[in-house]
Amino acid sequence: MDLYEYQAKQLFNRHGVPVPRGGVAVTPDEARSIAAELDTPVVIKAQVKTGGRGKAGGVKPAAGPAAAEEAAGRILGMDIKGHTAHSVLVEEATVPFEEYYAAFLVDRANGCFLAMVSTEGGMDIEEVAATRPEALTKVPIDALGGVDGAALARTAGLPDAAAPVLDRLWRVMVEEGALLVEVNPLACTTDQRIVALDGKITLDGNGLFRHEGPHGGQAAREAGRPVGEREAGCPVGEWAERGDEGDGLEARARRRGLNYVKLDGQVGIVGNGAGLVMSTLDVVAQAGAQPANFLDIGGGASAKVMADGLEIILSDPDVRSVLVNVFGGITTCDAVATGIVSALELLGERGRARPIVVRLDGNNAEVGRRILSDARHPALRQVSTMDGAAELAARLATAGA
Repeated sequence: MDLYEYQAKQLFNRHGVPVPRGGVAVTPDEARSIAAELDTPVVIKAQVKTGGRGKAGGVKPAAGPAAAEEAAGRILGMDIKGHTAHSVLVEEATVPFEEYYAAFLVDRANGCFLAMVSTEGGMDIEEVAATRPEALTKVPIDALGGVDGAALARTAGLPDAAAPVLDRLWRVMVEEGALLVEVNPLACTTDQRIVALDGKITLDGNGLFRHEGPHGGQAAREAGRPVGEREAGCPVGEWAERGDEGDGLEARARRRGLNYVKLDGQVGIVGNGAGLVMSTLDVVAQAGAQPANFLDIGGGASAKVMADGLEIILSDPDVRSVLVNVFGGITTCDAVATGIVSALELLGERGRARPIVVRLDGNNAEVGRRILSDARHPALRQVSTMDGAAELAARLATAGA
């Protein structure tokens, strides 16, 4: 699960990683109030889970409260690579003397953790790695041995002041159950302070049950305080779902026990079994469209499970068609078909809004197809093969049906 920048910085603050003071606003007036309290030049930053915000106009400096309000008004609602900015981070402007890059991640290929550090911060790290690989230090990390921040800083050419910050970023990685902790840029100010000016954290979704808040860790307990209670260096804001539609959909799906991941396409996907769902994503892409989600309903396909799944998918404004791809096993195809029909009855008009292509195979497939045919639901289309179903769903999606 990717976090927003302000959420990452809350975790940084919890573990002693210095961050600029700031707060989260969802209206221009809130941005003005936060800037007035900070009483310093600020930066207004769109909170979206994608890169390239600055180039898209989603990061603006503001000299004072009035300018902050104006900048927030321009950024809120902005579309950045398909992500809508529903909130902005208003934080004190920090002028860096030098900019570095630091990241810890899971190196799955080599079965270890990996540290990546560079003195070439503030740039696209992929470009640095491609054009000047010698500028990016990569150090494998033993999970039991941990990180020696001082040695890592020396190896990468960072100042000694960066060593304790690297140690603390590693603590974020370990204690918060992260798959990625990245700072770009990690700034060195003129008075030799090291400050995380940006932050990206990906938490292991399989470990979220260990966290107290919806996104984990002490930061969840620290959230929700009013701006007036801000501590120095502590960005405050709500962990509540104030973000984009994707984050909201995933949170709603988790509450209903659904294994759902929002993607960037137009074809909603429902399947039973992770392998089948992954294959379905592939065939939809091969058919010329992009999947809008991953949704595995598992072995059960009751009316309630199917209704919950379809309701989540049909709540996504990007979805133009839905593909239900089910292989009947312990849960037979006739039970799945009954669940689909009952789900559409529960959804009412919402179930008629977009075409739903169904492919059933396996145990009692013929009976299941007959149940769907007898329902005569205007949204339903049946196709007997996975490739054919994917082609139809893709065609309906790209045609805007």
